[in-house]
Formats: sequence, structure tokens, C-alpha cells
Amino acid sequence: MAKPSELPELVGEFVDLSKEYLRQETLEPAKELGRYAGFSIGAGLAFALGMLFLSIAGMRWIIELLPEGPNWSALGYVLAALALALIAAIIVAGVNRTGERQSDGD
Repeated sequence: MAKPSELPELVGEFVDLSKEYLRQETLEPAKELGRYAGFSIGAGLAFALGMLFLSIAGMRWIIELLPEGPNWSALGYVLAALALALIAAIIVAGVNRTGERQSDGD
């Protein structure tokens, strides 16, 4: 048993160990998580910007294939919107299927 004169020293050691443990087990992993999240958000924005440019180019290509005229141009916009909706549906279906396979393995 600790002597009463040793108690302040033991409490000080306990506080120091607690601070070190909290720093080691919470702050450092949180910094790593923040770095990972930052790269993920950056990659997501880059992919979104790339998809925006590709969709604009695809829309312009569809309009270029159609005959001249305002009605044909409007049809090009509609076809491009349908193509983008189809691509989004395929991506969502693929993600859902991947998620189902992973949850079956648990």
C-alpha cells in the first residue's frame, strides 16, 4: 500500500500516463483519419469534376450526331440526361451488389 506521502506523486504519474495514453490512442489515430478523409474528399471531387467534363463532352457528341435544328438539339439534351441516368443506375446497382456480397461473408 502506498504511503500518504507518496500519493501526490502517484496521482501526478497517473495524470501524466492518462494524458499520454489519450494522446496516443485518440489524437494520433484521429489525425490519420483526417488525412485519409482529406485525400478521399479530394479524390471524390476530382472524379466528380471528371464526370462533369465527360458528360458535357458526351452531350455535345450526341447533339453533333443529330441533324441541325432546335428540336434535335433538345432531343440531344434529353438523350444525354437519359444516358447519365442509366450510367448512375449501373453504378448504384454495382455498389449494392458489392455491398450484398460483403455482408454475406460476415
